[in-house]
This record gives sequence, structure tokens and C-alpha cells, in this order.
Amino acid sequence: MALQQASAMNSDTALSGRLAWMGRIDASEPLRAAGSVVHVREGEEIFAEGETTEAFYKVVSGVVRVCKFLSDGRRQIEAFHVAGEIFGFELGNDRLMSAEAVSDCSLVSYRKRGVEMLAQKDHAVGNQLFHHAMWNLARAQTHALLLGRRGAAEKVATFLLDWARHSTGKGVIHLAMTRQDIADYLGLTIETVSRTLSQFERDGLIALANTREVRLRNMEGLETLAA
Repeated sequence: MALQQASAMNSDTALSGRLAWMGRIDASEPLRAAGSVVHVREGEEIFAEGETTEAFYKVVSGVVRVCKFLSDGRRQIEAFHVAGEIFGFELGNDRLMSAEAVSDCSLVSYRKRGVEMLAQKDHAVGNQLFHHAMWNLARAQTHALLLGRRGAAEKVATFLLDWARHSTGKGVIHLAMTRQDIADYLGLTIETVSRTLSQFERDGLIALANTREVRLRNMEGLETLAA
């Protein structure tokens, strides 16, 4: 059992390292002239599952959720995307998931066919698309491990630590998403998420200013739960 746990932790560490490395790649120049800026309001759909894949997007500002609606009405959020990240780039002709604006968003829209033609002429564009594809693959692997291996406290602690890296205020997390969004991302119920956050507050790990602002009081404690 100890060997399995160590292997899982090493796998998590390796994937996190890959995500950090890929996230630092700045290859924005090759595609700069190929897209057009679009604005999407909070709650609006960007594309729907089953639609023809004609475009993909880069987030300039705001937060986007990519999700799948199950036959029983449940929703599974596959990823949240923030500024600098590309989403909606798929190999097939039909969308496998939907994308919606969590907050007001500015996006760069790229026509898939046009970019594919550009990539045939410019290797830098092809390299950029490859890096984004690998980054999203590594992220999906990390999310799969999070869903399949961890308990509720571990999942919520990992989520808070991840979003702490996206927050500008030191020790303060500003959440664009609702608790239902968090629950659908972590594979939990909203009641479990709320109960876990309340327990974290009682344990002195966090302070809840409101439903969208979390103050981190004990980072080491959260990191121990997430390990």
C-alpha cells in the first residue's frame, strides 16, 4: 500500500511539473494575427456539445468552464480555463463537450481550418499547437487522478491550492466560480463542498469572508491534506 501511495504521489508531482513547465511557454507570437477578439458575458455558452468544431479559443481575461452534461442531468466540469490558456481545440469534427463563461470573458477566436493551413506553412504555429495539446493532456491526467484517488478533503484542499496560484492577493483566493461549479469539477455534491470548507474554517486552515473569497490561514496544513 505504501508503495502504491508513493507511486501515486510521484505521478502527481511529475504531472504538476509538466503543467508548470508547459504553462511557462510563451509562444503567442505565431498565432497573434490569426484570431479575432470576442466578448462573452457571464453564463453565456461559447460552444455546445455535438456542434461542428470550427474554432478554438484563447482566454484573454475571465474564466471559462468546459463541461459535459450527462444523460441523467448531472454535469461534469472537465476544466476551468484562465487568461493565457487555449481550449476547444479538438481532433474530431464534433464537439465532445460544452464551454461556458464563468465570468465576463474576452477571448481570441481562431478558425480551426485556417490555423491548420497556417501550421502547414509555419512550423512555429504547429509547435505552439502541439505544446497546447500536451499541456491540456497533462492537465486532464492530473484531473483524472484527482477524481479517482482522493477523498473530499484532499480534493477541496488541492482545488484551493491550485486556485491560490491564480489569485493576485497573497493568501487570498478570489473564486470566479460557484460552489456548485466546484462540486461538479471535483465530482462531489455541493453539500459536501460546503461542509468541507466549513470544516477547514473550524480547523483554522482557511477563513471564509464570503462564498467567493477564501483567506488561507494554514498553507502547510492544506498542502498536507492535498499530498
